[in-house]
Amino acid sequence: MDKDRVAEILSEIGVLLELKGENPFKSRAYANAARAIQTLEEPIEKLVAENRLGEIKGVGEGLQEKITILVQTGRLPYYEELKASIPAGLVEMLSIPSLGPKKIKALHDRLGISTIEELEAACKAGKVAGLDGFGEKRQAKILEGIEYRRQYASRHLLSAALEVAEPILAELSARKDVIRCDVAGSVRRFKEMIGDVDFIVSSEDADAVIECFVTRPGVMSVSAKGSTKASVILSGGIQADIRVVSHREYPFALAYFTGSKEHNIVMRQRAIQRGLRLNEYGLFRSQVETRDPSLCLPCTTESDIYAALELDYIPPELREDKGEFAAAEAHALPRLIELKDIRGSLHNHSNWSDGINSVAQIASIMSQRFEYWAITDHSKSSFQANGLDAKRLKQQGDEIRRVNESLAAKGVKFRLLGGIEVDILRDGKLDFDDEVLAGLDVVIASLHVPASSEAENTRRLVKAAENPFVHIIGHPTGRLLLEREPYPVNIQAVIDACAETGTWLELNCSPYRLDLDWRLWPQAKSKGVKCAIGPDAHRNEQADWLRLGAGVARKGWLTADDVVNTLDLASLRKALAAKRNRSKR
Repeated sequence: MDKDRVAEILSEIGVLLELKGENPFKSRAYANAARAIQTLEEPIEKLVAENRLGEIKGVGEGLQEKITILVQTGRLPYYEELKASIPAGLVEMLSIPSLGPKKIKALHDRLGISTIEELEAACKAGKVAGLDGFGEKRQAKILEGIEYRRQYASRHLLSAALEVAEPILAELSARKDVIRCDVAGSVRRFKEMIGDVDFIVSSEDADAVIECFVTRPGVMSVSAKGSTKASVILSGGIQADIRVVSHREYPFALAYFTGSKEHNIVMRQRAIQRGLRLNEYGLFRSQVETRDPSLCLPCTTESDIYAALELDYIPPELREDKGEFAAAEAHALPRLIELKDIRGSLHNHSNWSDGINSVAQIASIMSQRFEYWAITDHSKSSFQANGLDAKRLKQQGDEIRRVNESLAAKGVKFRLLGGIEVDILRDGKLDFDDEVLAGLDVVIASLHVPASSEAENTRRLVKAAENPFVHIIGHPTGRLLLEREPYPVNIQAVIDACAETGTWLELNCSPYRLDLDWRLWPQAKSKGVKCAIGPDAHRNEQADWLRLGAGVARKGWLTADDVVNTLDLASLRKALAAKRNRSKR
């Protein structure tokens, strides 16, 4: 068992202990141990084998024993027994926004609530509002959270879908009896949330492919199984469907099952206007629906299908019937950004605030992949995230400078940038004054404690954009996918303010955010607003989230020229200075 899984289990033990009402120091010890293990620079298996777990700060003898059992056996009886001792419904309640372990325990102890259904009934009866520490507002928020959870119960994050889909796709691709295969549906279109995962495969041995699909590891249950298609439920609860077609049918099936529904309707209409019929089996010379292969136009790729309908090839991300047909007909589709265009990131955290890795660890890893990497930790008002005051911010800046000097001495061109993710406060002011912000490379302004008023949130974001020392508005709508809706804000007014002031908007590519929404980027782009794609990374591995950012940026019609972190370091520094220079004109 690797360090990530060990840390995950230790962290979960800490939460379960809180649900049981155990000594808070005990639960905190597990949380601290999990955090320490995540920062290890060597495999935990090596530490266990060499009996060196005691070197990890905060890991006493009891934890050393449990970690050793986990690593060596892959399971921990203590964890399993603890989990079994707590009603499953209490653990499920953790998925409801505004409910933490302490609140859930209070509900269980004082009202006997053990399931989400019981919680909902108690809220509707007004019983929760009457408890100390809850009140009417929290009761209303709990009901909102329950409804939100129910609304998206069958939805999954794009990142989760990719995580289960890609190993399956690799396995299918490696089979000798598979000619071509791909993921289709909303995953291929890079929608931020998906319902299921679709695979399209061409093969002359459908039975063997289907059998491979339904019996592979990770399949929890088989919902349906036929001669050319099957449905399964994968670990994590995601449904996956496979369709096996002939080599000739493959491009048509891939296009059809990629969708979207709205895109497909227009495609079929274009075919009819040209005396053709388009469906999942082919593009036919016919006035009526047919599957006669002798009438099918010879299309071997999706590009051939689009060309036959007098269109340039439309990338999957754009297939939403939101202007792609007019652009494809006029040969005006943009060259969309690609992951390889991104040279660094401007929104990342270190262990100076709530990140996992040290400045040196970040530089060591990111210098192998990027040209620059900004460390923009939280400011002091984000006390729950160990936010930095002015003194600590200066100390961090000194450390970043020393690391950069060391890199330069070794002839390494990569550079760390120093910055801050500064809180936008309730009065619209920023958590640091301009004198402090002026000394930083990068300043992101984020709203972490929004108001219930759209006008108030909009005013605060616009005021932040007007500050000459703010470069980026971070995660502009504050949404958390599958957890909470965006806070109320007039995003058009914020876009206008960014256009007026030269402030950049973030595409926060944490899989839980993907904010600003892809649907809003064409409008921002039309007004000249630049995008900063940032993973909001709290550990080095999360740099991989830039892939999600590139995909969603493509869905928003963005090119490399629209994204600031495709610039080389020298050009980026000029662009950063340009915002501050605007205020002097």
